[in-house]
Amino acid sequence: MERVICILGNKGGTGKTTMTHMLCHGLGLLGRRSLAVMTDAEREPLAKHGRRYTPVDGRSPEKLKKVVDLIESMPGWIAVIDGGGNRPQLDRQYYALGELVLLPFRDSHEDIRTVKKDLDAFPRAYGIPSQWPTNPWAQMAAEKTLDELMQSYRPRLLEPVYSVSASKHLLEETLPTHLPTVLNNVCRALAGEVLQRLGA
Repeated sequence: MERVICILGNKGGTGKTTMTHMLCHGLGLLGRRSLAVMTDAEREPLAKHGRRYTPVDGRSPEKLKKVVDLIESMPGWIAVIDGGGNRPQLDRQYYALGELVLLPFRDSHEDIRTVKKDLDAFPRAYGIPSQWPTNPWAQMAAEKTLDELMQSYRPRLLEPVYSVSASKHLLEETLPTHLPTVLNNVCRALAGEVLQRLGA
C-alpha cells in the first residue's frame, strides 16, 4: 500500500523497533509526517510528547486496520510498521500491505543467514545493515563478510545504519530536549534513502 513501510524479519534483536523510531524521527527532520506503528504485544506504545512523529498502537488486527484506514485519509503521511520478530505469518501479511519492506540485520553470521532466507521469501524487500560498526577496521571486516556471504544480494541492500548509542533515547517514554547531532544525521540519512526508494 502506498505510504506504508514495513520493517520486518524473522529474527529478534536486529533493531526493528529502533529503526522504526529512527526512520520516523528522520522523516520528521526532513519535514515529513509519520506514524510509528507498534505491533508487538510485548511492548507498550510510546507517548507523542516531544517527538517529530506520532507513535500509535497497532497491536491487534482491529487497531492496525484503523491505522491503515487512517493513513488512507491523511495525504502526505507515512506509516512505518514495526513488525516485531519471530512472527512469520504476520510478516507475510505486513509484506502484502507495505509499499516498501525493510529487513534489518546485524553484522553476525546468524543474522545474515536469517536475512538471506527472508530476502528469498520476500522478493520485493530490501535488506538493511543495522547497528553497523563505526570503527573503520570493524567496518572493513563487516564489508568483507557481506562480500563473502551476500554478494548476490548486494543490489537489494540499502546503505548501513551505523550504531549510535544515543538511538536508545528514541525508545524512552520522554525524549531529551536536545538529541545529539550524530543521531539526527544518521536518522536523516536513513529517511532520505527511504524516501528515494519510495520515489518521494
